[in-house]
Amino acid sequence: MAGVQGFFPPKSATGRSSLVPPPPWHYSGDLLTVEYRTDPARVRELLPDPLELAESDPGAVALIWADWQSCGATRAELLDPVRAQYKECFAVVRCGYRGKTYSRCVYIWVDKDFAIARGNHQGYPKKLGSIHLTRPHPYGPAPRIEPGAAFGATLAAADRRLAQAVVTLREPSESNGFVNAHPMAHHRQLPAIDGKGLALDELISSGAAAFEGGQPWAGDADLDLFDAPTEELAALSVEEPIGAYYRQVGVTWEGGTLLERGL
Repeated sequence: MAGVQGFFPPKSATGRSSLVPPPPWHYSGDLLTVEYRTDPARVRELLPDPLELAESDPGAVALIWADWQSCGATRAELLDPVRAQYKECFAVVRCGYRGKTYSRCVYIWVDKDFAIARGNHQGYPKKLGSIHLTRPHPYGPAPRIEPGAAFGATLAAADRRLAQAVVTLREPSESNGFVNAHPMAHHRQLPAIDGKGLALDELISSGAAAFEGGQPWAGDADLDLFDAPTEELAALSVEEPIGAYYRQVGVTWEGGTLLERGL
């Protein structure tokens, strides 16, 4: 668009009004992960062609709460925290594409508009929600990162509670789970303005351009999912617990790879 600037709308003469800056995007956050198994048929119905169920553990699900601070290349948002801080909760499954296993976010809720804008670009199906999770702290009544520490987490959207969990740490772990450990396979789609098909239809893969993380901790979880008129997370019902994890991470995202375009 000649005469205006900005990576994402709204665009202006200076670009200052753009909802998000261009990548790279940097994230520092606390992750609380609950993994479990559901009916693989419920996962399959969320996978559009050409994606298939993962060959191993096809019903595995990760429900992840995250408390983030994020920024663009200048890191200016960190000194204006309302532009940096947000929380999200997202459900991840595993899928197959041409013989390779990918992770895929099937539902996700965030509490800031700039996070939704970034998700539109990355292929995450983000919606507004209310997300809360216990923060660790070395002083006072907050939990420390140690055996027996208990963390609560809740998710609500449109005034309805959708999920709640309590995770009790048990011991250090080698990882913070396996469901969200693969490159992401996401669709970037935009309906055509005349209502005939899609103006944008891409299957893309993306992952972290850089990653660092603290010691993961494994634990036990109590997880409850609730039905709601306009949400379907509860259809991924908990059939068998797998585990729960806590970890602090730092991640950089800087684009993805086109796997195929829709015809």
